[in-house]
Amino acid sequence: MKAYVLIKISPGEILPALKLLRRLDDIEDATMTFGPYDAVAVVEGCNIKQISHQVSCDIQSIPGVLETCTCLAVDQS
Repeated sequence: MKAYVLIKISPGEILPALKLLRRLDDIEDATMTFGPYDAVAVVEGCNIKQISHQVSCDIQSIPGVLETCTCLAVDQS
């Protein structure tokens, strides 16, 4: 299961937050973005419970993270 996590980060904290995001297990990628969100992380998990734990316990606890929006990927194949 895959999810895209859109992340708002405090000004001046984006690069340090990205560095910490990229160190987390189950994070496939973390990229800075322009627009309403400052970064997007690609999270892999066996189920929704694992993804929920990754977002609520790991991503949201990173210093500077203000808000997250989790979008579950749907595979139509």
